[in-house]
Amino acid sequence: MSVLVAIPARYASSRYPGKPLAELRGASGAARSLVRRSWEAALEAAPGARVVVATDDDRIRDHAAGFGAEVVMTPAACRNGTERVAAVLDVVGAGFDVVVNLQGDAPLTPPWYVSAILAAMEEGAAVATPVLRASREHVDALRADRAAGRVGGTTAVVARDRRALYFSKEVMPHGGDGATVPVWHHVGLYAYTPSALAAYRLWPEGVLEKAEGLEQLRFLENGHPVRCVEVEARDRPFWELNNPEDVPRIEAMMVEIGMY
Repeated sequence: MSVLVAIPARYASSRYPGKPLAELRGASGAARSLVRRSWEAALEAAPGARVVVATDDDRIRDHAAGFGAEVVMTPAACRNGTERVAAVLDVVGAGFDVVVNLQGDAPLTPPWYVSAILAAMEEGAAVATPVLRASREHVDALRADRAAGRVGGTTAVVARDRRALYFSKEVMPHGGDGATVPVWHHVGLYAYTPSALAAYRLWPEGVLEKAEGLEQLRFLENGHPVRCVEVEARDRPFWELNNPEDVPRIEAMMVEIGMY
């Protein structure tokens, strides 16, 4: 398959303005920006793919070009990462079998997460995204974020055939404990066919999508299946940078896994 990986990076954020340029220190103590670390994760995860940073901000463009990334400027009117990734095809063309959206706030994304969703696309999925079975400690961390008023990680409700039934910023299902009742932590990583992206752009913003602040719900609200692909942690911690308070947590995880 020919694969395009796009990293949406928006400067304006209500929760964390300028987040793509936030610096993270790894095991070596060296500071690199969030968008650079996400770009490096994409290069490692999808060798042979075309990797671009998609932004509407000159500061991010100049910064990303400075460390060697290919940058595609996209409209400021894009309301979420999926719309921004779809807009990339207007510039680079639609000559790809699969388009991967590797969120610009997920530098801890392991290569096997990308491999897993690409395998699902080879099997005929139109949209695929990873889910990670949360441990009890992971569930506790998600609930602690919510109790503190922070909008943190996303959970998925998944059917037996691995179709997504719902995604939420709340910890779902009620009573899920990560042991006897599974809680699926949704990883903000997507693979789409170009036709699925084209359809997405034609649909209006959904009521649930807007309420939850979760772009993938637009697919579900329009009856378009999303395949959830279970991935294994392999003892590697995973967390997304949603709030400034996440920086020390992610830096500690980077030190733990020896990420420089």
